[in-house]
Amino acid sequence: MMTKDHNIQVVLIPWSAFGHIMPFFQLSVALAKAGVHVSLVSTPKNIQRLPKVPPDVSLLVNLVALPLPAIDKNLLAEDAEATIDTPFDKIQYLKIAYDLLKNPFKQFIAEQSPSPDWIISDMMTHWVGEVGQELNIPIIGFYAFSAATAVFFGPAEYLAGEGQKRARSSPESLMTKPQWVDFPSTVAYKKHEAIGEHAGFYLEDASGLSTGQRIATIVQVSKALAIRSCPQFETEYFNVLAKINGKPVIPVGFLPPGRSTQTLNTFINESWNEIFKWLDKQRSGSVVFVGFGSECKLSKDQVHEIAYGLELSGLPFLWVLQKPSWSSNDSSDDVLPSGFRSRVNGKGIVQIGWAPQREMLGHPSVGGCLFHAGWGSVIETLQYGQSLVVLPFVIDQGLNSRLLVEKGLAIEVDRNEEDGWFSKDDIAKSLRLSMGSTDAREALRVRAGEAAALFGDQELNEGYIEGFVEYLKINGVQNKMPTATRGGDDNQ
Repeated sequence: MMTKDHNIQVVLIPWSAFGHIMPFFQLSVALAKAGVHVSLVSTPKNIQRLPKVPPDVSLLVNLVALPLPAIDKNLLAEDAEATIDTPFDKIQYLKIAYDLLKNPFKQFIAEQSPSPDWIISDMMTHWVGEVGQELNIPIIGFYAFSAATAVFFGPAEYLAGEGQKRARSSPESLMTKPQWVDFPSTVAYKKHEAIGEHAGFYLEDASGLSTGQRIATIVQVSKALAIRSCPQFETEYFNVLAKINGKPVIPVGFLPPGRSTQTLNTFINESWNEIFKWLDKQRSGSVVFVGFGSECKLSKDQVHEIAYGLELSGLPFLWVLQKPSWSSNDSSDDVLPSGFRSRVNGKGIVQIGWAPQREMLGHPSVGGCLFHAGWGSVIETLQYGQSLVVLPFVIDQGLNSRLLVEKGLAIEVDRNEEDGWFSKDDIAKSLRLSMGSTDAREALRVRAGEAAALFGDQELNEGYIEGFVEYLKINGVQNKMPTATRGGDDNQ
């Protein structure tokens, strides 16, 4: 049972990507359940897209909508408030608009009475450091991704400045474990990933900063670093992360969304009722769930090759596919290969758009998952003990994939080392290994069961939140001042 402390007040601000916003929302709810007053700040459209705050903590969670400052609409569409709304090459302009939130955010903080005890900042929100310093409010940087990923990119001096130029000067430098990792590790980028990730992480974009510089700033100004994981899963990586940053690293647990208790009757959409009826008829553990989320923007060739691979595998599957931007047909008939639906009729289902993912992953007939290995999806999927096949595309997904394979929890689809292309045969081979009557399947099943017990352990996850709240309470007291003097210089 969590202890309660209604005196602690924190403000959380995530970067405008739902892979960041959702963990911040889940952390907000978890802190509120421990009695902490929470203000979660984002933009109006992003706030509207969040789930409802649970009724038992609704009085402790304040969802704050700050309008995203407008920039040239030729650079960023007027209704684009998150990366999900934005083509990949336009995200740099979303950063420009997001950085302009600094003054509205500062004004919001300054108007709070009493003043917040802490700001919990996304690692992308470099300007929070100046706000915290000006208003005399301590900062905790929150990694919404794995400890292995945080360790791979390293301490502040290697994220930006001279250290970066010395150690990470080329894509090749991202293809082996870094020098500060003092234990065997396969967590690194492959050649086809390294070029894009090096440019995306270390080169300045239109905002005038690199991602590495943004993260380095938050690491430097933070009193402690919180991370969405736990040492039971990433023991060595947690040890190294604390050592290389020289400040407390606080696990907050996995912040799992929780297993759904909804039943078929909950779903009023008739198509989903039919899908669940189909699942009910399948053999236990035989179906592969396929999903690459809404942020993963697959090309037409990639979608088609995945489709051919699923067909070739001969396995029953349920594929939830977001309608791609290149699809011009309202019915999405042009998304899949010609004749594909009829060829897999009765054997596989493709559903375009939203899906009740937790209910599907928890269905007894679902025994495996083909996905991109984004950290949030890893956490959600591992609660259910599925056999995992990973096909990463962007950012930390490749690093998470290596981590899962390293721990015996996944099979990664083979790809061309030069350009990253994968074939239908690569997809089918990986699925058969993970779902067939093989030694590989049995090893995955055993390890997946162990992971499910860890990731779904409510008492463990609550314990980490309790520890985090205790840190906030003890270390925030010394920063308490009379409201009139908090940030006084700024108000003169």
